[in-house]
Amino acid sequence: MSLVKHTGGCHCGAVRFEVWSSPDILVFDCNCSICTKKQNRHFIVPKSSFKILQGSNNLTTYTFNTHIAQHTFCKTCWVQSFYSPRSNPDGYGIAPHCLDPGTIRSITVERFEGVKWEDTMQSHKTIRDMSKPVMTCPPAEADLGEKK
Repeated sequence: MSLVKHTGGCHCGAVRFEVWSSPDILVFDCNCSICTKKQNRHFIVPKSSFKILQGSNNLTTYTFNTHIAQHTFCKTCWVQSFYSPRSNPDGYGIAPHCLDPGTIRSITVERFEGVKWEDTMQSHKTIRDMSKPVMTCPPAEADLGEKK
């Protein structure tokens, strides 16, 4: 699989990130309570493919229920451009609409029945593996700290 470096961020520009992923992305349209309220469509990547470039000090996190998912958003504009999903706590869900233009070739949208979360996770064949590294992506480091 060929990977490209996507860059993106929140609306006000305080938070910027990069993510290595295919130019052809699979976006989940989840109908769980929080994804419905936030219109949170996202694609999942391994932690090793994601890096915050600036603004880690301008992030805040909301959790609820199991507290596994980490809904992270900008303190200034309140945009959630990425988060750590319950389905893949060892990865990130990236909002494709927060990516800078020019690196996405295609988007496929898949409905995820989040209102039946446990049943959907049992029956979904690949979602748990989406945060597993397929190959090392340059740069191989991933962290929520800013590049110094």
